[in-house]
Amino acid sequence: MVRDTSKDGFKNKLTTYALTHFKGLWHFVQNTPLLEKWANKFLINNAIYKVPTRPLPYSMMTLEPTIPGTDIAKKTDTYTSWDSLCDRTYTGRHLPPDPTFNQSEVLPNSKDLADLFRKRNGETILSEKSTLLFPYWVQWFTDGFLRTDPNNRLKNTSNHEIDLSNVYGLTPKVTHLLRAFQGGKLKSQLINGEEYPPFYYEYTDEDPDKDIIKEEFKDLYKRLGAESRQTAERKATIFAMGVERANIQIGYVMLNVMCLREHNRICELLAKTYSSWDDERLFQTARNILIVTIMKIVVEEYVNHITPYHFNFKVDPSAFTREKWYRRNWMSIEFDFVYRWHSALPDTLLYKGKSMPIQESLWGNQLLINQGLGGLFHETCQQSGTRIGLFNTPDFLVEATEVPSIKLGRRMQLASYNDYREMCQFPRVTDFDQISGDEAVQKSLRAFYGSVDNIEFYTGLYAEDVRPNSAIGPLVGRLIGIDAFSQVLTNPLLADTVFNKDTFSPVGWEIIHETNSLQEIVHRNIPAAQQLPTVTFDRKQVIENKFP
Repeated sequence: MVRDTSKDGFKNKLTTYALTHFKGLWHFVQNTPLLEKWANKFLINNAIYKVPTRPLPYSMMTLEPTIPGTDIAKKTDTYTSWDSLCDRTYTGRHLPPDPTFNQSEVLPNSKDLADLFRKRNGETILSEKSTLLFPYWVQWFTDGFLRTDPNNRLKNTSNHEIDLSNVYGLTPKVTHLLRAFQGGKLKSQLINGEEYPPFYYEYTDEDPDKDIIKEEFKDLYKRLGAESRQTAERKATIFAMGVERANIQIGYVMLNVMCLREHNRICELLAKTYSSWDDERLFQTARNILIVTIMKIVVEEYVNHITPYHFNFKVDPSAFTREKWYRRNWMSIEFDFVYRWHSALPDTLLYKGKSMPIQESLWGNQLLINQGLGGLFHETCQQSGTRIGLFNTPDFLVEATEVPSIKLGRRMQLASYNDYREMCQFPRVTDFDQISGDEAVQKSLRAFYGSVDNIEFYTGLYAEDVRPNSAIGPLVGRLIGIDAFSQVLTNPLLADTVFNKDTFSPVGWEIIHETNSLQEIVHRNIPAAQQLPTVTFDRKQVIENKFP
């Protein structure tokens, strides 16, 4: 059944049509430097200005029950205060709280909504566009800034920037514990001729079953409950890395290890060229180079992958400094919900040619050590990711992530799905077939919510059909536009006064400008004897064998 597109909006449909057709014209634009620069600026601005820009007038601070240190209750009405505009320990929000909507008796029981996310007849829907690297990257990349405080879910423990905190740590204290203080490098070890982070635990022959945190890492971070329940064998291969969640899943570890190697490789190049530089300058410069290189990959490979367009976006920092959206970053609760792509993970993985439950990849660093970085990247990219949307989440994640997300949205008093469509310059939908062409989705939404006006933000996000030749639905894509582009392009390292050879050195400047893909970073960080792996988010590139 075809989705009713009457509520997509004329301007939205016109823009999409233009960008998904006329391939030859777009190829000409991208091969004409002045036209490409103009089109890049116009299209990025067009994406960002579809949503109200920062500073956000609202903050999760308004939901705090009391003023810290007093017994004075906060007012229940919503307004902007100086504190709510400045205290970035709290997560921001685009729309004010809507207690009436969230207290409505028409909302279904959150536990019952688990059926919207469970697979139909146990069948997995594969992504038509993405490899397994895509969800791996998303989890790893966003974990650096979408970090809900477990002690107060109104707050965010990140720095709100793309700073590779998952590699370097959230604080100078953690960074200090991870540094080797020799040649600017991060601490590492060699296993089977490959470089890895040091192990977090140490084991003694006298008591091989007792895990002891190494003295140098005792203040690194607080352990997660799931970590403490792992077997001694799994704990033995847990690495000391930037954040407490870095060891949870093998894809996360794989990308962290890649970054560690690239950081230390950059340090060696800098040290050879600038012999007078001390450890501190080598470390700080290598860190800056790597952060910018990853941001470049975010826009020019990851963002371009999720769009269905013929035009490929570029990082052009100087083009946007006078735009009104050029403000410091502040993560919003809506952006957090936009990136809950649990359905993009399959139930099983292929590992050395054999199928294994994805749960076995949790806290399973030995999988990486046994296969090596190149081998694991290659096999990851040979597998399809799964389609983002309803009826496609692995069973073990439905109760653990999807239902809690629904509950959290109600606690945060998020506005309705239709309210967010309106905010993002989409017409409000009036029927279920305007959300999805899937009759099963329509039927389930109608059964649970009765009216489209009762659909919650989180449910609506993932009920929408994925756009042709895209990886995500329209509303998800629209909300990513404001935060993904503006989060990268307002990073301090891309400011006019900072983004230059003086900051990164001529060697670093060359690394940044000559690195155009994630594959290039992987290839230069695996042993020379290993076969060069295919590294891509895009299934078509694997099928058509466009890479070596």
